[in-house]
Order: sequence, then C-alpha cells, then structure tokens
Amino acid sequence: MPTNITTEILGDHPPLDLIATDLDLTTSWIRGGEGLIGFGEWKSTSVKGKNRFADARKWWHEQLATLKIQNNVHGSGTGPILFTSFAFDPSEESKLVIPKIVIGEKGGKSWITWIGGDTQPSITQYLQKMQTGDIEFGPGALTDDEWKNRVASAVTKIKNGDLEKVVLARDLIARNSQAIEPRNLIAFLAKNYPSTWVFLVSNLIGATPELLVRLNKSLVTSRILAGTIRKSGDEARDLGLAASLAKSSKDLEEHEYAVRSVADALSPYCSSTNVPESPFVLHLANVMHLATDVTGVLNDSAIPIDIFALIASLHPSAAVCGTPTQIANSIINDLEDMNRGRYAGPVGWIDARGDGEIGIALRTGELSEDLKSMRIFSGCGIVAGSNPQDELAESQAKLSPMRTALETRE
Repeated sequence: MPTNITTEILGDHPPLDLIATDLDLTTSWIRGGEGLIGFGEWKSTSVKGKNRFADARKWWHEQLATLKIQNNVHGSGTGPILFTSFAFDPSEESKLVIPKIVIGEKGGKSWITWIGGDTQPSITQYLQKMQTGDIEFGPGALTDDEWKNRVASAVTKIKNGDLEKVVLARDLIARNSQAIEPRNLIAFLAKNYPSTWVFLVSNLIGATPELLVRLNKSLVTSRILAGTIRKSGDEARDLGLAASLAKSSKDLEEHEYAVRSVADALSPYCSSTNVPESPFVLHLANVMHLATDVTGVLNDSAIPIDIFALIASLHPSAAVCGTPTQIANSIINDLEDMNRGRYAGPVGWIDARGDGEIGIALRTGELSEDLKSMRIFSGCGIVAGSNPQDELAESQAKLSPMRTALETRE
C-alpha cells in the first residue's frame, strides 16, 4: 500500500509560483501567494455523462482506499489532493488528477505532501525560462461580426419572452512557433491577477475571479460575479465607472439572476444561508465586476454532504449559462457554434475529507498536446438591455489576461 505523507516545511522557501522539484508542474490553485501546486502524476482519469460528479467521487474514494495516509499538519488542503477540471457539458470529458507531490501554503504555514518513499522530495528555486517564438491570434468558431449577430439574436429571444438571460461565449486561437511554457503563464497570471484563483489542470490554465463553491468543514461559500465594466487605467475615472456599474439596471438585473440561481441551489443543503442585499464592486487589473459572496452552513444529515454534491447542484449557474437553465443551455448550443470543453466548468481541488475549493474556469485557455497552440475563451451575460458592440468589447477585455500572458516574453 503506497504511503501518503504530509509534513510542514520549516524555514525560508520560495513563493508557490516559483517552486520547483525534479518533476513537472502538473496542477495549481494559487491566490495571493497562497494555495496548492502539484508535481508529477500519481493517478489520473476522465469522467463524462450525467453522473460525472458522482463517478468522480467514487473514483477519488477508491484511490484514497489504496493509500496509507500520514498527515502531521492537518487542516483543509493537507493530505492527498484531487485536482478536478469538469467540462461545461456532461457529454464532454472531465479531467481528474492526483499529483505525486503537492506543496501548499496558507496563513504563513507551508507543507508538502508526497506519495511514495519516506524521503521528502527536494524543493528548489525555479529558474524561469523566457518564452520564445512568434505568437499569432486567429478567430475561433466565430468572427467578431458573427458573434455580435449571435448576441443580437439572443437579445431578440429574451425580449420575446423566451428566457431572462443567456451567457454567450466565444473563443480565439493562439499559435506559437515554439512550445508555450505553462509555468510562465502561471507565474504571469499569479503576479498580475493576485485576487483571482490561478489554476492548471490537464493543460487548462486560467485566472478565475469566480468561486463556485468552497467547503471548509460545514461552512459553504460561493462568490458570484455578473455585471462587468472595463477599466480605463485612470484611477479617478475608474471610481466613477465603478459607481455607474453599481447603479446599472442592466448589470444589476444580470447579477440578480446569477445570485438567485446559486442561493436556490444551496438552500436544500444548508440550514441557513446569508445573501447580501446588494453586490459590491470587485476591482481586477483590467475589469470591474459586480460581486456577491453567498455563505451557508450545511444541514446535519444522516448522509454526509460533500463538495461533489454541492458542485452537482450548483453547475451550471446563471453566471455561465443563463435563466431558465435548460432553455439558456439550448440557446447556447444553437448560437455559439463551438464546443466549450472545460471552459466555464468547475475547476479546483478536493481533499480526503471532502472539503475543497472549486472555481469556475473563466479567463482561461486550453493548451494543445504539443504546447504550440492554445484556445482561449471569454463569455458575456446577455439580458434584454444588452448591446452587441458593448458585449464584444466586454468579451475582448475578458480575453486580455490570457492574451497578455501569452504575449509576454520576459
């Protein structure tokens, strides 16, 4: 039986995004210098279909049963860790990865978990390689004009009363003449977007500002974002833009649908929930969002509730699909002309206790197997007051983090 050992790292150590071992970086979940990164791969699998969350739970528990766990640190995120990246649509493959080595940091405490021998793996400073090669961006499934036409079609359906909101996504294709360095993308995103969760799972890389669900013991948290405005770069003007976003009827309407969908999904599992009356404005490097943090306490139940059950209930939320869900999903399939893959799906980590942090895979791209191309995504919530040109500008702003990360040659 393989041994899984977790022990505290004492003394000085490099920041998470610059740690190296003799194994390749395979997974990450970093925010503000804290989080988890994984190296190598002990086990991995794919799941698909309507029961994919239950199948993922079953596979994870089967792997845990084969491990002899020695955890001297304890707490959320310690011990064996499963990294997950679920597809938006159940018909597509979702990825599950258990790294050989996981390094974690939270609240000034650092730890290392590894599967195998008793000797702790070595930790060294990573010497970042400069990205080389020429990068080119080309259209994905739709050109800008074609996508605007699809937005206009969605607005018409909403005004006709077919639905209240739909989220339409688009993609771009980035091609590089040399292999793209995943660690460079992670390091760039972690440095420039410290308030987002920077993730890597099976070649899906991104910096999401949206937390689908966090479960820590019995406390549930979900951060909902809906309603966006692009920053100008001028601090005084951006304060004015933030005030206008907070008062925008179109954006408040979009946000309300998203918050309501999350609160309704959590209510069967929670004895109490807290839903703030109004959102706050979350400032990121390139955009601002209306944001609401919904919290709850799990019910006492004869059948323990874990994070897999919460993910299954929450996905897809109105923030990435629309309202009503089934109608919005049908319109997405009709209008987007592309396969979302794992974009806008649940992504994050789960520990042996069933706790974890799961975001929504936004501001993201998926690297090809040869690492020479990447498909990057963005999406916008469409409501009756949406304007196609404004939505195009918003989608371009949301593509900016991954575009800039790919273009950087430092």
